[in-house]
Amino acid sequence: MDLETQLKAIRDKIDAVDSDWLRLINKRIELAKQVGEIKHAYSSENPLVDSDQAGVVIYKPEREAQVIRRLIKENTGEISDQQINVLSREIMSICRGAEARMRVAVLGPEGTFTEMAALQQFGSSVDIVPKARLDQVFNAVETSRVNYGVVPVENSTEGIVSTTADLLVSTPLHIAGEIYLPIHQALLGVNQDYSQIQKVYSHAQSLSQCRLWLLEHLPGVDIEAVSSNAEAARKASGKTDCAAIAGENAAMQYGLNVLASHIEDHKNNTTRFLVLSREEVAPSGRDKTSLIMSCRNEPGSLFRLLQPMHDHGISMLKIESRPSKIKRWEYLFFIDIEGHRQDEKIKRALAEVEAAAGYFRVLGAYPCAD
Repeated sequence: MDLETQLKAIRDKIDAVDSDWLRLINKRIELAKQVGEIKHAYSSENPLVDSDQAGVVIYKPEREAQVIRRLIKENTGEISDQQINVLSREIMSICRGAEARMRVAVLGPEGTFTEMAALQQFGSSVDIVPKARLDQVFNAVETSRVNYGVVPVENSTEGIVSTTADLLVSTPLHIAGEIYLPIHQALLGVNQDYSQIQKVYSHAQSLSQCRLWLLEHLPGVDIEAVSSNAEAARKASGKTDCAAIAGENAAMQYGLNVLASHIEDHKNNTTRFLVLSREEVAPSGRDKTSLIMSCRNEPGSLFRLLQPMHDHGISMLKIESRPSKIKRWEYLFFIDIEGHRQDEKIKRALAEVEAAAGYFRVLGAYPCAD
């Protein structure tokens, strides 16, 4: 058998496989439509059931997490866990879009890392709604103008995003998911190099993440913090003596050149984002619960606040304090624990914590990011 005959035989098999996956994805879309029809019918018969703009809740983060974890566990082939995650989320996005098109608010304008995080979580079959400020993202979800919101909450090198933390204190929304996005910063500009740059725009967090690079390569250059990296790219476009620090995806969006890549000071630089929802999330089997609380003004109060976690064998993943902004020298504690608030041992522990706390609220329980 000659080479061309062998290649044709293999390519014919590839074509058959392609036809199979196309048929199966279309079948999955049809099944998703059936699910949507059943949920819409049930919602019409039960007007008190929680619903979103489309009439019913179509995004079930706990279900999607379970599907992806099962596929990863079953995988015995060449495809990587990360590739399974990306492909599965895109297929589920297409299927969700067949039920109803979702709207997701993000910190804008177009081209921000927050938009990238939202697309990573929801896939491309959603309508991204950029907002100029983080409070506008919260408000868009609270007032049902969008289905969900995505906001940055902390960076691996620069810590918590203060504005997001402050907004979480007062919002009635729930955390429905988390996204970890590796952050690679780039210097973008109109010119081909940065020798003529007199001013650099970027978000304050990104400027901090690239502080050492800026000191070494652009000492003395004027620095201006703006509302987002995409806004920085927009301001730098058309100005030959200005540059922006942003993701490389913003270069094409705003007609800029990439003058330098990977300029972040720490190469494992990662930002954690939260998904904001009006609905609570059911257990997925591997979850995280986020809490906010304050101590009573009495000796040993912080110890009593945390003691139930130890007594019930609950792993505390994070604790961070923030000024309450209500009373001087009074602090709120943001705490993440392992497990879902509906787990029996966590229920018991949280009841004890609430009894010992001056202020207590569960921000959300949601699937751990893979």
